[in-house]
Amino acid sequence: MNETAPGIMEGIDRQIEQGFCYQDTMPSGSVGMSDLSDEILLCILRHVPVCDLLTNVANVCQKLHTLCYDKTLLTNIRFSEEYRADDQLVRQTLKLLANHVQSLSLNSCYWLSASTLDKVARCRGVTHLDVTGCRLTSLCLSRLLSSLSLLRSLAFDVRPCFNSALLSSEAVDSLNRLTELRQTLFTPSYGVVPCCAQLRKLMLQFDIPDVTREGIGVCCQLMVGQSSVPHYEQLEEFTARLAPGEVNQTLLLLYLAVFSVHIPKHLRVFLVSIPGPNPAHWPAAPSLAQSLGQRGDLVALQLPRTWLDPLSLKRALEGNSPKHLSFSRCPALWPQVFQSLLGGGVRDAAQLVSLNLSGINHVPYSECRSVEDQLVAETMGQVAATCSNVKHLNLMHTHYHHESSPGLDGQTHLGDSLGRFKHLRSLTLPACALSDGVNTNHTSAHGSTPSLLFQGLKKAPRVGLQNYRPDSEPWLAGDSIFGLDSLTAGCRFLETFELIGPGFASALPRLEPCTRASVEPRGMCAWARGVGDAHLAALEALPRLHRLTLAGLPGVLKGTGLVQLTRKCRDLRVLSLANLGSLKTMNYTASLLETLTQCTQLQELRLEQPYLNANASFFEALSSCQRLQRLCLISRSGTFDSLATEAFMEQCCHVVMCHMFMGGTLAACRTLQKSLLDRFSAERSALSVVIYPLQHEDLPSVIRGISLTLLDRITLFQSHVAQPPHLSPM
Repeated sequence: MNETAPGIMEGIDRQIEQGFCYQDTMPSGSVGMSDLSDEILLCILRHVPVCDLLTNVANVCQKLHTLCYDKTLLTNIRFSEEYRADDQLVRQTLKLLANHVQSLSLNSCYWLSASTLDKVARCRGVTHLDVTGCRLTSLCLSRLLSSLSLLRSLAFDVRPCFNSALLSSEAVDSLNRLTELRQTLFTPSYGVVPCCAQLRKLMLQFDIPDVTREGIGVCCQLMVGQSSVPHYEQLEEFTARLAPGEVNQTLLLLYLAVFSVHIPKHLRVFLVSIPGPNPAHWPAAPSLAQSLGQRGDLVALQLPRTWLDPLSLKRALEGNSPKHLSFSRCPALWPQVFQSLLGGGVRDAAQLVSLNLSGINHVPYSECRSVEDQLVAETMGQVAATCSNVKHLNLMHTHYHHESSPGLDGQTHLGDSLGRFKHLRSLTLPACALSDGVNTNHTSAHGSTPSLLFQGLKKAPRVGLQNYRPDSEPWLAGDSIFGLDSLTAGCRFLETFELIGPGFASALPRLEPCTRASVEPRGMCAWARGVGDAHLAALEALPRLHRLTLAGLPGVLKGTGLVQLTRKCRDLRVLSLANLGSLKTMNYTASLLETLTQCTQLQELRLEQPYLNANASFFEALSSCQRLQRLCLISRSGTFDSLATEAFMEQCCHVVMCHMFMGGTLAACRTLQKSLLDRFSAERSALSVVIYPLQHEDLPSVIRGISLTLLDRITLFQSHVAQPPHLSPM
C-alpha cells in the first residue's frame, strides 16, 4: 500500500485541482489535496465510512494516517448502515478503535455473529453502546457489561431467551451506573430495569405478539415490585412505543405502575404511542399531567387519547415551552390544543419544533362533514405565526375542503397558511388538503356541494377527466394547484413530504388492526380525488426533497407527474408509492419505469399496488438505481419474473434487502428466495431476502420472524413526521 500511495495522492490532487482551479481566473498555480487545511480534510473524512477510513484511507500517506486517527472522527462510531462490513472487517476495525471510541452503535447489524460482538469488550472506554437488532445472548451481554465499566447508555433487545439471572455481579454493577436505557421487548419482561437504579432516560419498544408462532396465547404476568419506585427517582425522560396487541398494553401498564404511587420530580419528557382505536385507560394520567404543568420544564408530551381530557391537557401545557407535542387521534382535544398554542396557554410557542396533529379533528366514516370537522386555514396560519420555528408537522387523517372552508369564505387556501412555516423540514398531509375543490371529479355542473353519488355509494363518472401531460399548464389538465404552489413557494427547505389519501390501508398485515381502525372507506372523501398528476408535478419546486410518500391517490391517472417531479428532485433517496389511480388495473406503469430511470440517488423503494407486474422491463428500469439498498414490493395480485429479479440483484450490488409479497405459488416464491440467498449471501453478509405469497395463511408468522428494523423499513406508510427522534411513530 505504501508503494502505491504517491500515485493515489496524485490522482486525488488532480481531482481537487480540476474542481478548484480554472485557467481563465487562475492563470498560474494549483491546489492539491495536500494543500488543504486539516480542518477541511477532517470535514471531508467525516463522510467516509469508518471501516474504509481505518483500513484504506489511513494507509494512503502519513498526513491522512494522522488525520484518520483524529479523536473527532473516532469518538462516535456507527456501523448501522455499513452493510458491506462483514465479521472480519468489523473485528479488524474494533481492534484499531479499541483505545479511541466512546460511543459505539451496532444498531441493526443483524448479520454480525456473536463472536464478533464479543470483540466490543476491547473498547473499554465506551460510554454509549447500542446493540439493538444484534444477535446478542444473555451471556454475551454479561461479558460486555463486565468489561465496559464506564458504560452510561445501553440499547439492546430483550428476546424470549433472555435471562437476567445469567448476568454476573460485575455486569449488574455496570447496569447500576447506567443513566440511559433503551429496551426492545419481544417477550413479557422487565429486562434489566430492576438493575438500573440511576436511570434518567428510559426508552421502551414493545413488540410482543398476542400469540406465538405455534398459536399459543402469550401470558403477561410479572411482579409489579420488580420495577420499584427508587429506580425512577432520577427519571427525566420516559418513552414507549407499542405494536398492536393487548399483551403490549398490559406490560406497559406494569412498567407505569410506579407512576400511580409517585411521579418523578425531574420528569420532563413523557411520550407514549399506542396503536389502535381503544388504548387501555391509565388512571394516573391526570396526576401526571398536573405534575408536568407545575414544574414548567416540559420538553415533550404524547399521550393516547383515552389518557387525557381537555382540563388535564390545559394543566400540562400551561406555563411550559415544549419542543415536541403529539396529539395523534385525539379529536376531543383539538379545541384545547389550539387554544393553548394561540391563547397564551404555552409560555413560549416559538420553542415548538415538532407538532403532530394526525387525526385530531377526524370523525371516522362521516358521510357529511360539518364545518367543525375540518381544518381552518386561518387557524393554521395563526399557528404558523405563533409557532414560528416548527420544523416537523403532521396533519395526516385530518380533512380540509376548500369549497366549504370556514372563516374566510374560501378566499385563503390551507396551502397559503402552511407556506408560512418557513422552517419546515418534514410535512404529512391528507390528500384533500391540496385540492382546490374545482376539479370535475367532485363538483357538479352547477358548482354545488358533492352529493352522495360522489362519496363512494356509486361509481363516479369519468366524464371530463383529462390526462396530465408533463410540462403542460396545470389549468389544461383540469386540476387547480394554486394552494400547492403557495405551499412549495413558502416551504423551500422541505426534505420529507408525505401525501396520504383518506382511504388508504396497507395490505401488509403487521399493523393492519390499528391501521384499518383509523381510516375510512376509499371513496368517502370526494375532495381527495381532486389531487392528480399536476399536483405531483408541482412538487418539482422542492429541490431538497429526500423522502417522498404518496399513498391512496385515486386521482393520479397516468403518473406523468412523477416523471416531471423526479426530473428536478434529483436527490430523492426514499420513495414510497401505494395504490395510485385505479385499484383494478395499474395505469401508470410506463411513467413508473421512466421515473425509476431518473432516480439515480434512490436508496430505498417501497411499491404497493394490487396489480403490479414485476417483469423484465420493471427490473431493467430499477437497475438504473445503482445506489438502491432496500426494496419492498407488495401486490396482492401481482406477478414477478424470477430471472429478471436475479439479473437485477446482480446489477445492483448494494441491495441488501429484497422483500417481495406478491401473488404466485409458495413453491415459486421459495425457489426464488433460495436462489437469491445462495447466489449473493457470500458477498453480501447483510443480505435479507423474503419472498412470500401475500395471501398465504402463514404470512403473519413470517412477518414476525423478520428483523424489527427491517419491518420498520417496509412499513413506511406509518408516518415518520413530527416525532421526537427517540420515538419512532406507530
